Amino acid sequence: MIVCHKDTAVVILSYNGTKWHELFLPKIVEEAHTGYEVIVVDNASTDDTLSYVQTNFPTIHTLQIAVNFGFANGYYEGLKQIKARYFVLLSADFEVTEGWFPPLHAAMERDEMLAACQPKIRYWKDKQCFEYAGAGGGFMDNFGYLFCRGRVFFDIEKDKGQYDDNIEVFWASGGCFMVRADLYEKVGGLDKDLYAHMEEVDVCWRLKNAGYKIGYIGKSLVYHVGGSVISYGSPAKLYYNFRNNLILLIKNEKTSKLLWLFPLRLILDGVAGLRLLLTGEYKQTGTILKAHFHFYRDLGKWLQRRRENKLLITKRNEEGIYRRSIVWDYFLLRRKKFSDLGWRAKSLE
Repeated sequence: MIVCHKDTAVVILSYNGTKWHELFLPKIVEEAHTGYEVIVVDNASTDDTLSYVQTNFPTIHTLQIAVNFGFANGYYEGLKQIKARYFVLLSADFEVTEGWFPPLHAAMERDEMLAACQPKIRYWKDKQCFEYAGAGGGFMDNFGYLFCRGRVFFDIEKDKGQYDDNIEVFWASGGCFMVRADLYEKVGGLDKDLYAHMEEVDVCWRLKNAGYKIGYIGKSLVYHVGGSVISYGSPAKLYYNFRNNLILLIKNEKTSKLLWLFPLRLILDGVAGLRLLLTGEYKQTGTILKAHFHFYRDLGKWLQRRRENKLLITKRNEEGIYRRSIVWDYFLLRRKKFSDLGWRAKSLE
């Protein structure tokens, strides 16, 4: 068990991540004086990740997972061995900036109902643009589809200071995710059976159902390389998009809404698969079918998780849910940016 002397543990899960640590660990360690300790959790790497970190960064704590069962499981196992007031889950392919941490910490200290938050996330390869996963804060529409400020489907904005605020969101990016350790443990932490992708949304939804807030802190800035766990546009990405989104709905959505939403989502997924089939994307169609098959195969497990999650529900906090269809607004009404939606997020101030 690693007991942190500072109240925050910045926990970096790494699999064969030496190239990222060479690039990004120096700045992370340099900024640690602002109030955190750094822990690298090696997820059964087959390269020299662990020895590299131990040799070159003696102030960093290290843990090792014996077998790699995925991103969510790596954090699930690693965080059980760390004692701190706050966790920051930081992916290995993130570059932090000077002063990135204090605004996040201050927001958490200021509001005890703020369970988790994220910084502004821009794209490392084009540093003026928002990054795909997280951007300016995460939201969900009325039909369970996820999107971000700064990135709606295929349109990614340049950062011109339009999202420098502190707001309440529905989900915070798991790539740089600050969370109260006691609440993280109370709601059960990351669901390791999700493997990767949307696992942070699942945690956020459970925290929201328990009445807490999730935040975006615009004065904190980090950069993300992206695609180092699951490549954008890959079959694995498509698979987890479809499978895990259904799991999220079954686990967390209220029953009255699920009764109409779940059948509708099955129809919409079928339409998406048919469109791919008609355009000759046979492998992608097969991937969607596989995602659904695996979801139904394990339905008993997801229903059991739903029963467990219902015990945590107090007063559902539904701030951050867009009460329209982001698919309809984007593709048919051509509303390409968050500002086009005519909807304002609630301030945390």
